[in-house]
Amino acid sequence: MNKVHVKTGDEVIVINGKNRGKKGKVLEVSPKEGKVIVEGVNIVTKHVKPRQMGEPGGLIKAESALYADKVQLVCPKCGQATRVGHDGQGKDKKRVCKKCGAKFE
Repeated sequence: MNKVHVKTGDEVIVINGKNRGKKGKVLEVSPKEGKVIVEGVNIVTKHVKPRQMGEPGGLIKAESALYADKVQLVCPKCGQATRVGHDGQGKDKKRVCKKCGAKFE
């Protein structure tokens, strides 16, 4: 099983690639592939065929997956891209900011 350092709903920033510097919220996480889908980042054009009568087809813009290695968590307190540390053990284990020590929810 592969682990990913971000969870659904986290605020992240892209640190590498054509979308470098863009911030967004994590919509979906795929630990098996090691990929995430971030809101408003890595927009691709999809050709969609109408499936039902009256449903429009055509070109639709949608977010595509990118590797989780290319994103870094944004601290809610200091607002900077940061690595994730852990504090506590067992059920009390929480993710913390490596720069300022703030806890992530």
